[in-house]
Amino acid sequence: MKISICNELFEGWDIEKTFDYAAQLGYDGVELAPFTMGETALDISAAARKSIRKAAETAGIEIVGLHWLLVKPEGLYINHPESAIRNKTQDYLKALIDLCGDLGGKVLVHGSPQQRNIQEGWDPHEAWKHARETFQICAEAAQSRDVFYCLEALTTADTNFINTIDQALRMVTEIDHPNFQTMLDCRSIHAGAGPELPAVLKRTLATGKLRHVHVNDPNGRGPGFGDLQFAPLVKILHETDYQGYISVEVFDFAPDPRTIAARSLGYLHGIFETLGAKANPARLLASD
Repeated sequence: MKISICNELFEGWDIEKTFDYAAQLGYDGVELAPFTMGETALDISAAARKSIRKAAETAGIEIVGLHWLLVKPEGLYINHPESAIRNKTQDYLKALIDLCGDLGGKVLVHGSPQQRNIQEGWDPHEAWKHARETFQICAEAAQSRDVFYCLEALTTADTNFINTIDQALRMVTEIDHPNFQTMLDCRSIHAGAGPELPAVLKRTLATGKLRHVHVNDPNGRGPGFGDLQFAPLVKILHETDYQGYISVEVFDFAPDPRTIAARSLGYLHGIFETLGAKANPARLLASD
């Protein structure tokens, strides 16, 4: 089990500084939001991709993958009734998959609530079919680049399409492709599951379809910055020999990126030590 942090909270930092700071603290990886690297994925040149990958290697940090996939450009929609819009979206998602592969990442997390809402007058059954069409294409493209495309269930406050792990797993089952899986975002799933979150995590792990985990408090801050107890969740991941990343993702950037990154990692390492678990021994020693 490894620990990463999402880079968008480091507003105004160049990517080399972000990688260096994350590595110095003891993180194993950084998860990237494409809009922090360029206006769109297509604007990130081959040379820039090589430079970003080299910067991570120099810092001794892994690029975990991508999230916040469809923030830009405008006009994209995974389940729109117009095929031209879906085709444009599918082409862009394939470009993001190529970007992830070029950077050496392994996981793409598909949240993007505003690009999947079922609009008034749309047929929910047809919207599901259109999304399945899009994700089938993503699965095949992901396989070609040896990455995993992960569908994220989001809160009903964020979107009205795929709000529970069960709904996400239904899509994963229908796609039935090894490179299309799900992930668990603690903030989003807690909104619906509440105290049953550990049970949901355990049940999802048992399916063999969970590839990634976002650790964040329901208040939108990092682990240890709120009331959610992460120890039971980490214990489940440890006991089931989860080999993926747990990634710190926050929506509230206060008080500052250094404090968020350091306190979140320290909180998680404290849990590992209590459980007798290890995320990455070399990193733990480096951060002592």
